[in-house]
Amino acid sequence: MSVRQRLIVGSLWIGVAAVMATTLEPGLPSTLGEGARLFVVVMALFLAVVYLFDPWDIHDREYFE
Repeated sequence: MSVRQRLIVGSLWIGVAAVMATTLEPGLPSTLGEGARLFVVVMALFLAVVYLFDPWDIHDREYFE
């Protein structure tokens, strides 16, 4: 995956996290729905880091020959 493609996908995940973060109430989640929204924000930020920084070098591996 090229650097440009990784930047685009990482930016999209940051956008998803930003949109979902606007739906959260300040403070700790008190319902299951708020907890699920917080989980989505954390997961989207994690995926953004994976795509932007590629910490485990998973995007350049050749899985199939």
